[in-house]
Amino acid sequence: MTTTALVTGANRGIGRALAAELLDRGAKVYATARRPDSIDLPGAEILALDVTDPRAVADAARQAGDVDLLVNNAGIGAGGTFLGDLDAVRAEMDVNFWGTLSMIRAFVPVLEANGGGAVLNIASAASWFPMPGATGYGASKAAMWSLANGLRHELAGKDVLVTSVHLGLADTDLTKGLDLPKNPASVVAKAALDGVEAGAYEVIVDDIAALFKSSAAHDPREFYDRLATLL
Repeated sequence: MTTTALVTGANRGIGRALAAELLDRGAKVYATARRPDSIDLPGAEILALDVTDPRAVADAARQAGDVDLLVNNAGIGAGGTFLGDLDAVRAEMDVNFWGTLSMIRAFVPVLEANGGGAVLNIASAASWFPMPGATGYGASKAAMWSLANGLRHELAGKDVLVTSVHLGLADTDLTKGLDLPKNPASVVAKAALDGVEAGAYEVIVDDIAALFKSSAAHDPREFYDRLATLL
């Protein structure tokens, strides 16, 4: 892969796997995190970046002016629920949606100046149905899905691909303690980057994400009834 990529949240989990896979494919990689000292990726250029800090986002766009692939991976699951901890819901929206949008707004001019490229957003099966106890997270990922779909209209004719990646669970710190099937982070990374190379609008990583998406076309009651048998 001959490209120059910036990956947010590259210090662990899917983000680290994405950055490592890009390096393996021959890309130049800017690996970013709020704590740059937490990144261990030989060969990557390491930048400090908090996607909720407008100054940090603007600085990243200036420092990484040769990027043609923006990978929006940084995200949190704070356990926010609509009738529970509202601060947790706000935090999830601030990072997962507003942070992603902030990065896109800063880097689209960079992509255009470099002749086009791609935006890769790591979303979730929860884009279509939130899980119990994580409704705030689901709302933030639903907003990310809508963001990708809307952005394609605004980027029409500008040679910038927008790819949205959806999966059930990945084997990361976020899912520790959950006794459920999980995708290795490396599998998610490979599927996501294969999708970009193929020009895909969406990458559905696993059967869970496929079930959630297909269920969105039907009466939600059918999905909730089925979900009750799976949990």
